Amino acid sequence: MSITDQALAVEAAKAGAAVVGSRYGSVLTRVMKTAGDFATAADMEAEHAIIDVLRAARPDDAVVAEESGRTGTGDNGRTWLVDPLCGTLNFAARTTLVSVNVALRVGSDVTVAASVDPFADEVFWTDGVAAYVRGVAGTDERLVPSAESTLVDLNLDPPFPNRDVFLAARLLADEGFLEQFRPRVVSTSLAVAWVAAGRRAGYVTDRHDLRNSVHFAAGIALCEAAGCVVTGLDGQPLHTGGDGLVVAADERTHTALLTLVRKQGPPLT
Repeated sequence: MSITDQALAVEAAKAGAAVVGSRYGSVLTRVMKTAGDFATAADMEAEHAIIDVLRAARPDDAVVAEESGRTGTGDNGRTWLVDPLCGTLNFAARTTLVSVNVALRVGSDVTVAASVDPFADEVFWTDGVAAYVRGVAGTDERLVPSAESTLVDLNLDPPFPNRDVFLAARLLADEGFLEQFRPRVVSTSLAVAWVAAGRRAGYVTDRHDLRNSVHFAAGIALCEAAGCVVTGLDGQPLHTGGDGLVVAADERTHTALLTLVRKQGPPLT
């Protein structure tokens, strides 16, 4: 292996981001997946670019990608999780709030990850120990979470698997939430990386099976490495039972968010 896993994650994500940036503003063919959900030619081309980089360096690893699914056997216990364009609807509407995500899961743990903002020219990456951002100058700065902004991003995209106990739209109308935080909705997992970077105080989403999520694996790894507090909606460690994700810059913010989440329905068990 002539390239480290962390460097490969960055290289692959940047390859996808280059495609996304080059296709911005062009007429894009849409491929419908479900009602209201689609992929574009940019998604497909970016995914191919990422997989080409990964295959060239790690031909024996498995790849799970949003558009093409699983390829490779993964007999070695290594699986790359690829989200070539998180924020497809934003991108198709010529809104530059998107990210390109690549993460490596070895066994049950994500060991390295990269999340690239194609338009800000920023690469958020982790080696599993610490988290960094690399800007246009190519220098790395350590990510330092901060709740100072009081901005909390909420994922309002369906489906809502836990709507009986929690619904993000209800949280938006909670007076206690509005007294402590300022809501934001950017509709891309780039916002998860922003919590690690101190640009958001927190992030909340309702989702199943985050362990295998190509959308969230990179952002979660960044937040964990940066020292954020990361749990499910039930306040328990991820992948130990409950669904969803509550990420906060610090314990105080996490406790406040978790209290507000639990107000949205019957007690979570």
